[in-house]
Amino acid sequence: MIRKTLSASLLALAIAAPFAQAFEAGDIIVRAGAITVDPQEDSSDISTAVTGPLSGTKVGLDSDTQLGLNFAYMLTNNIGIELLAATPFTHDITAKGLPGGMSGDFGEVSHLPPTLSVVYYPLASQSAFQPYVGLGVNYTWFFDDSLSSKAESDGFNGLELDDSWGLAAQVGMDYMLTDNVMLNAQVRYIDIDTEATSNHAALGKVKVDVDVDPMVYMVGLGYKF
Repeated sequence: MIRKTLSASLLALAIAAPFAQAFEAGDIIVRAGAITVDPQEDSSDISTAVTGPLSGTKVGLDSDTQLGLNFAYMLTNNIGIELLAATPFTHDITAKGLPGGMSGDFGEVSHLPPTLSVVYYPLASQSAFQPYVGLGVNYTWFFDDSLSSKAESDGFNGLELDDSWGLAAQVGMDYMLTDNVMLNAQVRYIDIDTEATSNHAALGKVKVDVDVDPMVYMVGLGYKF
């Protein structure tokens, strides 16, 4: 009986040993995984220089998944700063409600949304499970704006989206698989607002305001240095 109890105790200690310290001040954490940007877009009516706002018109954006990267530095055992990075996202743009068969595939745009956040881990550092919340600021850089061949054949020329500054909030969790390796999952909301402009041979300057406001989901692995 004593031998069984001792064996069980040693097994418990062996299992618990890797989790002796999840995070502590000075740790550097690198995470990588699949990250999806899912726009929850809401646009104004599309407006042209000739007609003004066209009632019932909208633009839409699809989702995209890329390689996501997180870099974090722990200021204390419970508070850290974190940078979100990723390979560029590309979204198809659709126009809705335009007259004369001009709705449909309108173009595409790529962007990078680096986000700097302060994150808070409420649990004791001895816990293998580490939920956290974060709040930060996002800068979204739009580039490679391009029209579809359909939009060009419909008389449109050029496409440009303004860059955006906004707040970002997140919830996430780390689960320590070993003393250094962790499983990570996180969900973010990012405030991204932009104005898209183009030109049309007959309608003049065309513009629309878009609240992109995506939900961002990431699942991956991390390593603590």
